[in-house]
Amino acid sequence: MPIQHTYDAIVIGAGPNGLAAAITVARAGRSVIVFEAKDTIGGGSRSKELTLPGFVHDVCSAIHPLGMSSPFFRTLPLEQYGLEWIQPTVPLAHPLDDEPAVILDRSIAETGTTLGPDADRYGKLMEPFVANWDILSDAFLGPLRPQSLRHPYVLSRFGLRAIRSARGLAESTFKGERARAIFAGVSAHSMLRLEQSPSAGFGLVLSILGHAVGWPIPRGGSQKIVDAMASYLRTLGGEIVTSTEIKSLDMLPPARAILCDVTPRQLLNIAGSRLPAGYQHQLQRYRYGPGVFKVDFALDGPIPWKAPACSRAGTVHIGGTLPEIANAEAEVWQGKHPERPFVVLAQQSLFDATRAPAGKHTVWAYCHVPNASSFDMTERIEAQIERFAPGFRDSILARHVISPIELEQYNANYIGGDINGGIQDLWQFYTRPTIRVNPYSTPCKGLYLCSSSTPPGGAVHGMCGYFAARTALSKSLS
Repeated sequence: MPIQHTYDAIVIGAGPNGLAAAITVARAGRSVIVFEAKDTIGGGSRSKELTLPGFVHDVCSAIHPLGMSSPFFRTLPLEQYGLEWIQPTVPLAHPLDDEPAVILDRSIAETGTTLGPDADRYGKLMEPFVANWDILSDAFLGPLRPQSLRHPYVLSRFGLRAIRSARGLAESTFKGERARAIFAGVSAHSMLRLEQSPSAGFGLVLSILGHAVGWPIPRGGSQKIVDAMASYLRTLGGEIVTSTEIKSLDMLPPARAILCDVTPRQLLNIAGSRLPAGYQHQLQRYRYGPGVFKVDFALDGPIPWKAPACSRAGTVHIGGTLPEIANAEAEVWQGKHPERPFVVLAQQSLFDATRAPAGKHTVWAYCHVPNASSFDMTERIEAQIERFAPGFRDSILARHVISPIELEQYNANYIGGDINGGIQDLWQFYTRPTIRVNPYSTPCKGLYLCSSSTPPGGAVHGMCGYFAARTALSKSLS
């Protein structure tokens, strides 16, 4: 490696968390360099022309409620470096067979108009949490720490519901199919069985975010988030080197701290014998969850939804009723491939004209599958979309398919296609990657983990990198 300088900190991986760690270190006046294995930065926040020229697709993440509301991102001047958020007319639509779609609107009252008999119940559930989102985000978007206990009434009220299973909370709170269905869809982002704790917590957080900040998209693609972060980092003196895969810590120049935006399996390969045997054993026991099978479409026109509300939504959840979605997610955990999978679909080009040529459109869609699956779910995903949008297939100009294995090849943090950096069940939510007072530190002096395999887990928010860097600053760079 030609670089001979000594740095205060080195970051391995230029995804959102790696860049967040580097920015935090640089803001403290320390020197930092980031090494990225791929030829472009981004990790889970990249955009490319995957299908046809002029059609810009988000390779991994696409919709960013936590990006816009992240306590760390809110401190960054990213808009000065080209990031522009777009709010779709409606954050989310959830179609049902032969009836109007359920919507998650920015307004709780408007959402209620699509919930039938559960409008008041939904309002009573959501209103206190939306009003206190700043308290909830400060407490839960990070490790367990003193401020997690500053507002015991608000936090305990939320926690008692969040710790439940999505199915249990939905069936005990709502009486009708419509409210249960939309809550099942938002909860399925957990990639847990809907009968499993704390899947309700994911549904609550995503619903609260829909009302508190929306489910926005970055104009021009998710790549714009990391490009803005990189530009800001460079103004602080930080350096980024791409096309450099770090296979061993011995490859690195001297540094007082090394922060790794990698999962436990990769850390074992990179750090090797420097890690104590007991810690290595704990990392080996870290559990990865289901993978995703993703299809990007270039379309000749917008999706011909039967329910008009779906044409106003940035995100559409396709899966039908709560029992249908619960069954599909349970089958994945049983090692099966659902005939009717739960599909997360984003239609960014309806709101961002930079994504496709005039009159054409892009669609981003994925479903959950067993980890490292090689089964082709293209036909089943298309059938689910066609179910609620007859004629969809006739509008397809091209498609690009990414299997779980190909996702891991593209982004090494997606082990077996697991986009969350590991299972986020009750046991592994705060103890990721191991049980430690500080989850970002390791027994190896100066070595830290800053990936989504640490709290608060997956999504583009930078909080894992921020907290890891704060740890490094206090322990190794003080």
